[in-house]
Parts: sequence; C-alpha cells; structure tokens
Amino acid sequence: MSTAHFYPVGTPGVPWGDAERQAWRDRQVRSRSYQDDVVARIERLGERSGDRLDVVRYGLITYGDQQFPLLAARTRDWQPDLPVALVTGGVHGYETSGVMGALRFAEQHASAYAGQMNVLVAPCISPWAYERISRWNYHAIDPNRNFGARREAEESSALIALVTPHLGRFLVHIDLHETTDTDITEFRPALASRDGKALEPETVPDGFYLVGDSETTRLDFQIAIIEAVAQVTHIAPPDAQGHIIGFPLSAPGVIEFPVKTAGLCASVTGARFTTTTEVYPDSPRTNAAECEAAQVAAVRAALDFSLAHRT
Repeated sequence: MSTAHFYPVGTPGVPWGDAERQAWRDRQVRSRSYQDDVVARIERLGERSGDRLDVVRYGLITYGDQQFPLLAARTRDWQPDLPVALVTGGVHGYETSGVMGALRFAEQHASAYAGQMNVLVAPCISPWAYERISRWNYHAIDPNRNFGARREAEESSALIALVTPHLGRFLVHIDLHETTDTDITEFRPALASRDGKALEPETVPDGFYLVGDSETTRLDFQIAIIEAVAQVTHIAPPDAQGHIIGFPLSAPGVIEFPVKTAGLCASVTGARFTTTTEVYPDSPRTNAAECEAAQVAAVRAALDFSLAHRT
C-alpha cells in the first residue's frame, strides 16, 4: 500500500474538490476526433440502403465549448414482436477496440440479423473521453458506475433513456471494453487520488476475458463467446491465486459479480443474456486489429447464442 504523492493532482488522503477536478481536466489532451472517427461512420450507415440500419440521435452532450451528438444505429424495419439486441462500446472513451468493434459489427454484420431480432448499436457512449483517450467524462466521473442507483453521468442517463422504451424486449446485451497499460500508469493512480485513498498495486490480465452477472448467470452463454473469441485471440489466464482482477474464475476466461450493484452498463437492459468483454491491446501477443476482430467475434457469438436459446 502506498501513501506517497503518487499522482500529479490532489493531496494524498484528501478527496478531490472542484479545483482538483479542474486541474485534472487541464491535463487531458484532445488527441482524436469523435466526429471523424465515429459520427461520420454512423451517418454513412444510414445513407447506405443495403445496411438496413437507421441512425438515431439519442442525446447531446455539452462540455465547455464542445458539443457531442450521441448517435446509435438501429434496425430500419423495427418489428415490435422481435427480441432486441443491444451492443455498446466506448463507455470508457479510451477503450478503442470497443468503439471500433461496435462500429465494425454495425457496418459488416448487423443487417444479417434482420427478421430475427431488432439490433441497436451505441458504439461510443462517452465521446469527450474518446477524444482525450480517457476513462472518465468531463467531470472526472466514470460512466460505467452510473447505470444503477447512482445517476451522475449524462452519458449514462442518455443511454438509459434510449433503452427504456424497449425494456422487457431485450434478449441480449454485450458491452465492449478493453484494459490497457494506462489502467496501471494513469487511471488507478488518478482514481485513488480522486477518492483520497491509498494506491493499491494491480496487474492487467494478459488476454481476453468476460465479466458476467452473478445474479443472472448463464455460463453456457459466456463459454460460447470465449470459444468463439479463442479462434481470434488468446484468452487471459488466471493469476497465481486462480483469479482475474481479484475474482475467481467461473469458467476459463470468465469471472462474475453483481454488475447491477456496481452500476455497470451491462445491467442497463435486464436482458436474459448479458456480458462485458475485456481485451488487452498492449499485450505483445496481439495488436489493435486483432483486438477489434475479437470484439466483433464476441458480438456475433453473443447474438447467435441468444437466438439459438431464446426459448
């Protein structure tokens, strides 16, 4: 346990106030364009008749002098009697393969499910953070802890409003994430500093793994995804204690805990089949393209399994 001044913002043991949040925000550098990378690709989906997808604007985020339209793609011929699949990415803006994997699935595969299920893809939940390759939003809030009782993040509330009309119809929801070396070098120190806590040592699992919901467990669903992804990239092994990020394995590459209690995005629909992906793009055993392909493989396996086991 470390109590030294381990982060440039804040005082060890003292939670951040407004001044520290502003100091943190001043450190964030805009490094890429949400408009170019995400919005333009989603809008092209709506323009191509063969994709059978429409573009939905479900919110507008204003931070400082920037505005970010929140966009999703959805089945064009939406049929109320069909089950609904939700694919989400970019809840943490820095997790690039989640955003790109969701976009690639929408572009290349979503239309194949027409007539079987309604598909809704929200590829970049947190655009301000995407541009700054950050985990948190403008207010140093983690959107992926704000889908439960806590409702402090606009990004999370906007997605909740988008899915609410379809509650009770969701069959499957897969939320695409990744873990990078900056979790250790930047985010964990920032989190400990923000909350006035000691910095605890952690490691990043080397490979792909899933986080299932222990309250609605379907290990056969999780295992089917792992088996599909294993054809694309390597699956994270457990640590010396048989754990991944402190949780015991429920199956190879699968851990579970109550995601609704934690306020995670994967709990937002109450779907029968839910999971959160994690991939490690900084591993010497993989690369960005492979991680993106792994996300797409996970989505397709999740949707295919849920359709095959819907009754």
